Amino acid sequence: MEITTMEMVHRYIGLVLIVLIVGMFGGRLARLLRIPDVALFLLIGVLVGPILHVVELSPQSVADQLIITVGATLILFDGGRAIQFNILKKVWFTLSMLSIPGVLITAVVTAAAAYYLLDLPLSLAFLLAAIISSTDPATLIPVFRQVPIDEKVKQTVESESAFNDATGSIVTFTTLGIVTGEAHFAIGSALLEFVKMAVGGLVIGLIFGWLATVLISKRPGGFLREYASIVVITVALGAYLVGDLIGVSGFMATFTAGLMLGNHEQLKWPTDEDRLREVGHFFDGMTLILRMMIFILLGSQVDFSSLADFWWQGLLIVLVLMFIARPLTVFLCAGPDRMAKWSLKELLFMCWVRETGVIPAALVALMAGLELPHYREISSVTFMAILLTIILQAGTTGIVARKLGVALDGSAGSGKH
Repeated sequence: MEITTMEMVHRYIGLVLIVLIVGMFGGRLARLLRIPDVALFLLIGVLVGPILHVVELSPQSVADQLIITVGATLILFDGGRAIQFNILKKVWFTLSMLSIPGVLITAVVTAAAAYYLLDLPLSLAFLLAAIISSTDPATLIPVFRQVPIDEKVKQTVESESAFNDATGSIVTFTTLGIVTGEAHFAIGSALLEFVKMAVGGLVIGLIFGWLATVLISKRPGGFLREYASIVVITVALGAYLVGDLIGVSGFMATFTAGLMLGNHEQLKWPTDEDRLREVGHFFDGMTLILRMMIFILLGSQVDFSSLADFWWQGLLIVLVLMFIARPLTVFLCAGPDRMAKWSLKELLFMCWVRETGVIPAALVALMAGLELPHYREISSVTFMAILLTIILQAGTTGIVARKLGVALDGSAGSGKH
């Protein structure tokens, strides 16, 4: 029987209502339990999705891709607004190392585990590793809003999660081209592609960030200051869209735009502080709704039949990712940074916060229609990584922060909801 347009509208409205209702109760429970809400939202998604079958939305659907892309973009932009230039100046070496060679180190170690445990061809093992090698800003930024920790550590890890998406995407799509026979690996072309994506994203973000400050300023050009929240959303989404359309990193573009807007005083760019405060309040509510939508939907799309087929291999690969690849990456990339003067406890905390989330899920969804060999293994391990890192790592960030002494005022886990 053919489904009418209005029936589809009713179905989507019902889905949104269910997600918001269970999300509100989940957020309240997370606050009582003093854990980041994204971990509980993911578990709620598993409950209302594959267990109760109340929420069902294909990860390949336009609606799902729209929610994930818009949500990740706005969360990333909002995270950029909170990053301070004066801290980035102290940790630029660590940040650049984690964002570029760090992703490759993580991918190589994880690919070795996938190669031996799943008996995959080397190219497919590396494709799987590339998908899950970058950290996830849509998870980390909300977690650090709720778990107050040292600003230097917080802003380093948040910025890494934004910048390493460009590296992860390039490695993923370069490997995918090799797997499908559409490309051949060449170090020179890969480096050129990275520079194009990274620098292009920075330039687009710089332009859009400047545009936002001008349009909401008190100067003659600020004729849209009464619509500050709408201007900022338009700029965030516009930076992503333009970047993606011209083949550079859209996520880096939107993060950079937020970074520029958040540091307008140091840049001596004009803006209206009262309007920016309004924007901040608006984004608090908006990003909460987006967190609910993204992570409940992610949980609802877990394929337990595939997980059951490869559960022990997936578990071991994710454990290698968490306890071998990530610590090796952090100590090799951040350990030598004499300017940042990282303590052992700070390095250990950075080892623990490397959640996998929205971006890997989106990449796997994009590959679903390509008929890749061993796709079920790749998708299963990706969702295993999402489940374990978000539940175990995001869910215990406050506890680990307190134990390692990087929590502010001993209040980890009691942040804003």
